[in-house]
Amino acid sequence: METLAPETKTIGSDIYLTLGLKELCKENPGIPRVLSLLSSLLERSVQKNEMLLETKQIKDVVTIFHGSRAPSLGIQQYIDRIFTYSCCSPSCFVVAHIFVDRFIQCTDVHLNSLNVHRLLITSVMVAAKFIDDAFFNNAYYAKVGGVSTAELNRLEMKFLFSIDFRLNVSVQTFRKYCSQLEKEATGGHPIERPILACRIKESWSNKDDSTCATTIAR
Repeated sequence: METLAPETKTIGSDIYLTLGLKELCKENPGIPRVLSLLSSLLERSVQKNEMLLETKQIKDVVTIFHGSRAPSLGIQQYIDRIFTYSCCSPSCFVVAHIFVDRFIQCTDVHLNSLNVHRLLITSVMVAAKFIDDAFFNNAYYAKVGGVSTAELNRLEMKFLFSIDFRLNVSVQTFRKYCSQLEKEATGGHPIERPILACRIKESWSNKDDSTCATTIAR
């Protein structure tokens, strides 16, 4: 990601602190607030999409990210698990959220309980590889996510090609997504996402802006 300019650091410091993107206490940082906000946003989007799917107002696009049944582990539990065992930075989850939106925009996939878990583990892994100084290999992330290494390898390749390898995230885009997550906490939802889930429209004119759980259901 781009280096924050001094004025951007000043403007965005409060929201970064409230989301838990900056550690106040390295000895006991706890679970960053951004995780619960992201899970809330995803759960709300999944619920809306599944209501529309149930009433046949939309047609689902089935991909390799879809399982035959929903995993027993909820979105909040799954996100907390990934954070606990992957040791990735909290910012990875914001970047992963951006990547998922890009995937949705490029594929018109509807985020639901059959695909959200695989999209999460794949996007977080890709984000960690892109922005963190240290990260685990695919085999480790597969164990954390409850999938096989071979499957995660396929998911990663499909994900990257689907978003045309657009991994760069500008400071402005990162802050926009942080602001939207903060609005999730106050109950303000100015951007409705009833079909394609947590989407924030981006300009594509700049191509550069761009121990383990049970296996999740197949």
